[in-house]
Amino acid sequence: MKNEEIKFAFLGTSEFSVYVLDELKKSSILPSLIITVIDKPKGRNLVLTPPPVKVWAEENGIRVIQPEKLNEDLINELESEGWDVFIVASYGKIIPKSVLEIPKQGSLNVHPSLLPELRGPSPLQTMILEDKKDTGVTILLVDEKMDHGPIVVQEEVTIDKWSYLSVLEEQLAKIGGKMLVDVLSKWISGKIKPVEQDHSKATFSKMLQKEDSLIDLDDDDYLNYRKIMAYERLRPHFFKDGKRIVINSADFVDGKLKILRVTPEGKKEIDYSLL
Repeated sequence: MKNEEIKFAFLGTSEFSVYVLDELKKSSILPSLIITVIDKPKGRNLVLTPPPVKVWAEENGIRVIQPEKLNEDLINELESEGWDVFIVASYGKIIPKSVLEIPKQGSLNVHPSLLPELRGPSPLQTMILEDKKDTGVTILLVDEKMDHGPIVVQEEVTIDKWSYLSVLEEQLAKIGGKMLVDVLSKWISGKIKPVEQDHSKATFSKMLQKEDSLIDLDDDDYLNYRKIMAYERLRPHFFKDGKRIVINSADFVDGKLKILRVTPEGKKEIDYSLL
């Protein structure tokens, strides 16, 4: 079966998902359906905002649904449509086994780490925080446990210098998308046998909280630089004279942390040197 003939649904939410979809689109591989989460309030004004994948779906004329729950009605609808495979990339919700097993060839997940290392919700942030520069991307057959299923294919990646989370996310997602292009038809035709993970070597990332992004400027410079990169979306910050200072940009040069731009509480962004 040619890639463009494969009938699949895509479950995803974030920018990571969009980068994967972009790589599939370059090879004329488009989902027949995209499943994503509901629109959510965002920003100071709590404006109801669609997830990035919904925006992509509408721009590309792909049918998109946003179920609050993957319930029996949705399962019955999906079961009637004859899917070859589901692709999951940063969906952000637990997918029940009854959904994963609907397609003829199961469900494949794009995960940004070399499983069984860094299972869980924050592999990208954790690899930055733990300075794991020898990393990679895994495509696995999804089972009911988080990032637990057998491995279909892996690609190793070495990071030269840590940059912001969003940069790493784009890099690994694009690699994952290219891997899918290469593996999909082989998977559908039964030419690939998945390999069980060595579960004894599993490590885990955690759910991050806003308070994790507090930076202690007395800590090691390289650790603080990695925190600023990893916690990009949690607004890394420190306190000065009781005021919260958000770090907007920073670099690591000649073994030293260089904070470039900050936003003091209640004020506009300024150069750090003016603080």
